[in-house]
Amino acid sequence: MKAIIEVSPKGGVFNAARAQMAGARQGHAPDFHLSFESARMLFSDLTPARLDLLNTLHALGPCSVYALAKAAGRNYSNVHADINRLVELGMAERNDDMVEVKFDAVEIHMDLAQAA
Repeated sequence: MKAIIEVSPKGGVFNAARAQMAGARQGHAPDFHLSFESARMLFSDLTPARLDLLNTLHALGPCSVYALAKAAGRNYSNVHADINRLVELGMAERNDDMVEVKFDAVEIHMDLAQAA
């Protein structure tokens, strides 16, 4: 499964949801879709540090936030805050004391005409 992140105008999330449902009906594992209204909003939530954190978490597998911070070589409180935001966005999952990412890939789609 992969995460598809895009910059799209208002209502774009509904188009992504329809595509996701159509794929599920055909027996495909549904991809996760996340839309932002501008590139500025996308990159304020999905910072390079958070994307690196997703990569580290994918490599580690399910683990505690403490273990993730240690593996990433980052401050625990900063990793905790970043994981909280990634969970809110649906990019990471928290189960009990463990966090994990279910994606094998993240794709970012941005039409340059709409990126502003």
